[in-house]
Amino acid sequence: MKDIVCKLLIIGAGPGGYVCAIRAAQLGVDTAIVDMARPGGTCLNIGCIPSKALIHAADEFYRTVAMAAGGNPMGIRAEGPSIDLKTAMAWKDGITGRLTLGVSALMKKAGVKVVVGEARFRDGKTVDVETETGRQVIRAESIVIATGSAPAELPGLPFGGPVLSSTEALSLEAVPPRLAVVGAGYIGLELGTAFAKLGSKVTIVEAFDRILPVYDQQLTQPVAKRLASLGVDLLLDTKVKGLSGDGHGLQVEDAGGQQREIAADRILVTIGRRPRTQGWGRDELELDMEGRYVRIDNPCRTSMRGIYAIGDVTGEPMLAHRAMAQGEMVAEIVAGRRRAWDKRVIPAVCFTDPEIVSAGLSPEEARAAGHEVITGMFPLAANGRAMTLAAEEGFVRVVARADNHLVLGVQAVGAGVSELSAGFALAIEMGARLEDVAGTTHAHPTLSEGFAEASMKALGHALHI
Repeated sequence: MKDIVCKLLIIGAGPGGYVCAIRAAQLGVDTAIVDMARPGGTCLNIGCIPSKALIHAADEFYRTVAMAAGGNPMGIRAEGPSIDLKTAMAWKDGITGRLTLGVSALMKKAGVKVVVGEARFRDGKTVDVETETGRQVIRAESIVIATGSAPAELPGLPFGGPVLSSTEALSLEAVPPRLAVVGAGYIGLELGTAFAKLGSKVTIVEAFDRILPVYDQQLTQPVAKRLASLGVDLLLDTKVKGLSGDGHGLQVEDAGGQQREIAADRILVTIGRRPRTQGWGRDELELDMEGRYVRIDNPCRTSMRGIYAIGDVTGEPMLAHRAMAQGEMVAEIVAGRRRAWDKRVIPAVCFTDPEIVSAGLSPEEARAAGHEVITGMFPLAANGRAMTLAAEEGFVRVVARADNHLVLGVQAVGAGVSELSAGFALAIEMGARLEDVAGTTHAHPTLSEGFAEASMKALGHALHI
């Protein structure tokens, strides 16, 4: 098989990898990309996109059940609700299939060489790819490592049988009557909430003393309240010891040393993700590591000249949009443009019920950074759009410097607030002050008005509270 020689090779066709490839090819860089799976990586195929589809299906089903039970405040009634999870999963697969085909078409249009197979470094400029038809050698001037991450396992609780990772949970063909979720981070709560709405009896086990420990408690309280209303059992400060004796449950131990068994038909382990740093020939390179991640500098260069790394393999935050931004930047650097990583903020969204958005610094983080701050909070119970959506739980909060009113952070919790994330991030990236946000006309009635109102509250002249 004839060797491929190119200017840029990308290992991994996830969000960061395919964006890097498309942008580089647009700029005239001779580009190749290698992946053994469908393009789009974890996010598109077995992560964020399919999980959001399942969450939406669960929301629609739950609303129908509420209507049938006469619990709809608008007087809507329904009869005989049921769900065929296999059909719902097929709908979800259709979405991911269309998106992966779209990514493939975009790469083809840009002129990217796509090689399907497993890549392994031979040296800093050469990669061997095991394809279905044999070994393909690729030589490149620059190489980008975009190998992503995989679900982390618990010692003594390996994936298989009743123990699921998020990947298997997104492929179930029937709703498990009893589901135990290990980990109360965003993946565990998103999927746990969805299955609770679909009819599972859900128990969530968390080693920390609260849910979503990376967010401040003011943001997570509405989520905890909602979990309780859905009948989810939440066991905090509780450690997992392993499977129960019959293999049909979970053995746990609380902070006082008391052990108990949790009956479960399926056990979903969501304790985080591990970077894929093995299997692609890292031992053939002289890469500096930062803990378990590949160490990079501001422009995503590794310790080896001509080798870059982007996305989950480089550490937190493990977010698709971070990988995409890094991939675009590296493509432009390889093309000869002057670029640097100058992100003031990478917004994070948790698609729980209600949703959580966080951009920039929380009040505690801002104070810890040495800032004297002022904050403004606007409850969605005072927002007309939230009322019309029958979703008044939550708030928008803005954090700003006390001296010059520079916006340092914006957070929100509520139904549909994920769509506010771009506005929050833009304000921080553009160096907006409270007066800028308060003085911007926000369309009425929309949830976005909460951002302006929170800014007005911080300035001392809120209008609607």
